[in-house]
Amino acid sequence: MSIRPLISSAFRQASRPARPTAFTKFSSPRITLTPLAARFLSTETKAAIDKAVGSAPVVLFMKGTPETPQCGFSRASIQILGLQGVDPKKFTAFNVLEDEALRQGIKEYSEWPTIPQLYVDNEFVGGCDILVAMHQNGELAKMLEEKKVLVPAEEAPKE
Repeated sequence: MSIRPLISSAFRQASRPARPTAFTKFSSPRITLTPLAARFLSTETKAAIDKAVGSAPVVLFMKGTPETPQCGFSRASIQILGLQGVDPKKFTAFNVLEDEALRQGIKEYSEWPTIPQLYVDNEFVGGCDILVAMHQNGELAKMLEEKKVLVPAEEAPKE
């Protein structure tokens, strides 16, 4: 008997996707980094991210720029913020593709594994999947209105 079928079978078993968990499509568990998995955010990078998060009421860490997003999730996040009417004077974005320390550091900073990431009033909101869900159920509009980061009604374009 050859061992090849056994190895092949074991490989197929190991490469199958994990079974769905009890989480719904709207709940996103935070991934906890163990000490072995964590890169340990440097003091300098953490200070730079703190400064970036506090640089405007609405901050998006994304791939590319608002004018030229470099991934579909970043593009969708920008489109959602535009549809919501976020005031450009109260918004800033950081291109994580320009700085590898920022790209990896922001994931550790927020304990969120993906980019883009949105912060409103220094608080982490979530990634694109969370923004889409909040946009669809009205939570994002309510939060942005409460934080007073939307274009004032008198400045909004008339239809």
